[in-house]
Amino acid sequence: WHSVGIIFFILGLGTLLPWNFFMTASMYFNNRLNTSEWSNGTLTATKEYYFNNWMTLLSQLPLLLFTLLNSILYPRISEKVRIAGSLVFILILFILTTILVKVQMKQDTFFSVTMATIWFINSFGAVLQGSLFGLVGMLPQKYSSVFMSGQGLAGTFAALAMLFAIASETNEETAALGYFITPCVGTLVTLISYLLLPKLEFARFYLKKNKGQSYEAHASRELLPKEGVQENGDLNSQATDSVPNGTPSSLEAEGAKQAFVALDAVHDEQAKSSVLEVLKKIWVMAFCVTFVFTVTLSVFPAVTVDVKTIFPGKWESYFIPVCCFLLFNVMDWTGRTVTSLVQWPSKESRLFPALVVSRVIFIPLLMFCNVQERHILPVLFSHDAVFAVIMILFSGSSGYCVCLSMSYAP
Repeated sequence: WHSVGIIFFILGLGTLLPWNFFMTASMYFNNRLNTSEWSNGTLTATKEYYFNNWMTLLSQLPLLLFTLLNSILYPRISEKVRIAGSLVFILILFILTTILVKVQMKQDTFFSVTMATIWFINSFGAVLQGSLFGLVGMLPQKYSSVFMSGQGLAGTFAALAMLFAIASETNEETAALGYFITPCVGTLVTLISYLLLPKLEFARFYLKKNKGQSYEAHASRELLPKEGVQENGDLNSQATDSVPNGTPSSLEAEGAKQAFVALDAVHDEQAKSSVLEVLKKIWVMAFCVTFVFTVTLSVFPAVTVDVKTIFPGKWESYFIPVCCFLLFNVMDWTGRTVTSLVQWPSKESRLFPALVVSRVIFIPLLMFCNVQERHILPVLFSHDAVFAVIMILFSGSSGYCVCLSMSYAP
């Protein structure tokens, strides 16, 4: 079972490699897009592409759309095709991004290709993530925690890869090449790990146990009241008993027809009530998860990557990778891990949703840091240490609240 845990940790890490590696490489993309050029003997700045804003939008939008689409694909496309196929396409797109490091092209073309890559790689990432959550749900609960820990470390993995690339002191092109080769290897290892999973006896036991039974069906049975099943049985019994023995075949046909019409009406009514029953049980925690990510993604990384250090020199090139990306991902993972030891406030407490909503204070706090360029708001927190402390609280609370919300969900 240790081998299964290691594989699910790797799978968790692999699901968030696309988002984290593109996000952490924002400096590389901005440098390629926002350079100056000579025109008629005058140095002119090229147009602003707002890479971080577009990257966040084109990462999260397909994540939402394809997560919903995955619920439709689930019964129609096999799990192996969805997971292995998504990993193969993610690998191809990472290889394409690596090749583009060496290819010189116009900024508009490079921006368009990069945005298309971000859209498609996160689309496949959404299908992959949804499918793997269904897969890990077939195993004992502790494997879900291991899977989410792997997800939490994906960002740290990307941040460390960026720091090693900077510390290598090679030229920017070579450093970027080495950086993007890393997720290619990581995705390949993830694919191999997934293919090895069915060969492990422990995993095979649980996967065969749930064969022919989708994770969604299992979850629905846990969430929905059982009265509906009994009512169906009673109705079927009544439909059968309503036609007496020895009646003509025409009466039997008419009676059966009326019974099935009534049964369909009951099924429709139960489908509506079942959705309401599920929503009643999950809406608080669903709101909490959504709100945590809304607050987090509204400023990270779009705002936080534009914070400038007050200490020029060598530290300047390390400031964002360390204080923005590494610090965020380490503390996010720490917050997720703490939930296995401490679960406060309790599931029934109204304090927990209030705690989640209170995180909105981080939006103005981060905007008042030394974000450049700025035109209206003043800088209230210029020192690097203040920004680092805010990031610690911001990221730690993000990981803690999102993991606790998922743990409390029925």
